[in-house]
Amino acid sequence: MNIGIIIGRFGDIDGVSLETQKWIDVLRKLGHKAFVLTGSYVKNQANQNIDVTKLPSMSFFSPECEWEQKRAFFYPAEDPEPLLEHLERTSKEIAMKAFEWIMNNDLKMIISENASALPCHLSMGMAVKNLLEHTCIPFIAHDHDFAWERGERYQTPIKEVEEIRDDYFSIQHPNVWHVVINSYAQKSLKEKFNMDSTVIPNVMDFNEPYGQLDNYNSDMPKSFGMRKEDIKLYQVTRIVSRKGIETAIELVDRLDDNRVKLVITGSKADDDRLGYYHELVDMLKEKKLTRRVFFGERRILHYRGKTNNNRKIYSLSDAYADATACTYFSRYEGFGNAFVEAVLAKKPIFVNNYEPVFWPDIGSKGFKVVMTENNCLTDDHIKEVQEIIYNKSKAQEIAEHNYKLGKKYFSYKVLETLLGDLISSIIK
Repeated sequence: MNIGIIIGRFGDIDGVSLETQKWIDVLRKLGHKAFVLTGSYVKNQANQNIDVTKLPSMSFFSPECEWEQKRAFFYPAEDPEPLLEHLERTSKEIAMKAFEWIMNNDLKMIISENASALPCHLSMGMAVKNLLEHTCIPFIAHDHDFAWERGERYQTPIKEVEEIRDDYFSIQHPNVWHVVINSYAQKSLKEKFNMDSTVIPNVMDFNEPYGQLDNYNSDMPKSFGMRKEDIKLYQVTRIVSRKGIETAIELVDRLDDNRVKLVITGSKADDDRLGYYHELVDMLKEKKLTRRVFFGERRILHYRGKTNNNRKIYSLSDAYADATACTYFSRYEGFGNAFVEAVLAKKPIFVNNYEPVFWPDIGSKGFKVVMTENNCLTDDHIKEVQEIIYNKSKAQEIAEHNYKLGKKYFSYKVLETLLGDLISSIIK
């Protein structure tokens, strides 16, 4: 069966992009063919053989999206008519292009990857519902997170925008099957909209090697100004405030061992006005940690490659291979891919009990971690961390235990079973 996937950006290192690639892998294994419609596309080793159609107006960084986000949420004008006219016009244009894409590829099912869940692109979400109402194609709404989970980010004084937010995100229609990534989202959808949903957790491929040392990544410590004998903590996330990176920096400071280093792998592109990034830089200067904490932006991406000046680009797998342990002190996550990645790479992980997912959907399954509450590092936490990073046999024992649990609960096999059952129930 030909299945279309609508997504704002594809091939990037954000959680939605990464998980979409995994769904495509499994869809192919189930015998289906995937077609992607996206606003921005980063070609990489995993997606280069996928049929991708690029529609720039669907990008989160397009002029259309940036203007409407500013007028809807950040700098709302007294007269909303220009915004409303823009949304109506742009959403129809996207819907028409998407309809052509459906017809040209003879698509029999659509999967909306967060395009109709989080209102970070209003006209794209409106277009998805417009498309749905004018076709008979079954839709799976793969909902990664929602507006009400983001505090005041999607609050607006414009009544019409409120109505759009509530009517289109999350999409409500009898021809939609909702998939959520955690039990809290499942409960929220039921309480707010009386909509049923299927929980399918984020997964990793436990049948493929990951996070392993080799000739390519053996020089990684040196490239970041570290030594092989250093104790290397890796924060494999983007730089945004909810990731709690300041707690990882505090951990390095309190360990008080010059051999302990921290590498922050991700980009600061999603950090609004770079305010959080500058806070971290100031914190490093204040604590005199600039030689113990490194930023890996542009040098660590999802796949290996070369920079413009011919320097090595290391993969996320390389980062995990080099790590002694991982930090993941997020305050909020829709799921938390970095946790499962660390488990797959057989690395101990130090984690905050992030809302609303970690303990109910992950931690309670028996994983061995050092876990903070509300990002509060106690002396006991520091002692637990020291017992792991200075004791290789204990670290390995924990890693092996967590790996077995990860394979049981968060593997491709789990996704194949749940997604296969869902598609079968829809097209029966």
